[in-house]
Amino acid sequence: MGNTINQRQSLVSKLDSLSETEVQDVLDYVSIIESLRRPKAANAVIEEELLVALADAHENRRARQAFEWESVRRKAERRAAVRATHHF
Repeated sequence: MGNTINQRQSLVSKLDSLSETEVQDVLDYVSIIESLRRPKAANAVIEEELLVALADAHENRRARQAFEWESVRRKAERRAAVRATHHF
């Protein structure tokens, strides 16, 4: 336990001597370590949130809309072709 306190005190004194940029680098590194320790289920939730955010993006909504319109157009063309063949 005493060794842990000494390590933490040493870390604090080293952090105090760092520039703001270096402190930010350390925080980024800690964030990476924490993300590696995060359970896979938490990562799955984050990935799901990212997918939802991307799916809701304006460009993706427009692409889905264009795809749906094209689908409806093709179905209408097929129905018209079937009707045309039944009238002869």
